[in-house]
Amino acid sequence: MREDEPVYASKASTSNAQRSTPNAQRRKTAHFDLEDRLLDFSGRIIHLVDALPNTRAANHVAGQLLRCGTSPYGNHGEVEAAESRRDFVHKLRICLKELKETRRWLRLLQKAGFVPEQKMGAILGETEELIKIFFTSVRTAEKNSEKDSN
Repeated sequence: MREDEPVYASKASTSNAQRSTPNAQRRKTAHFDLEDRLLDFSGRIIHLVDALPNTRAANHVAGQLLRCGTSPYGNHGEVEAAESRRDFVHKLRICLKELKETRRWLRLLQKAGFVPEQKMGAILGETEELIKIFFTSVRTAEKNSEKDSN
């Protein structure tokens, strides 16, 4: 057996549906921890802001982007410490709102030509993915709240 080959506890008694594959393992480890993903995202926002030109317009957008783009990381900590389901949903919504604002400021940076379009694709893509994650989380939490109240 090679070093990089996954080890299975009992090959004979495990069906294919139950057996983990190398691709499935990669998918699970590739950015599945939301806290780490938000930390990476915040770091990318900080680097982007630091690379902007020192102009009045860029400084204004930089300040706005720095606040909303790093906010989801901190607010996610608040989500984890929510005091009730209602508080949990509220804090998830704050993360979602900040990510949507981040998307707007990133698009403005792109439109104003402060950052080349090819450099914006990855961070805009990650912003969209995070928005989808939080949108789905809010919707699921709201549905679960409705079930609990009925």
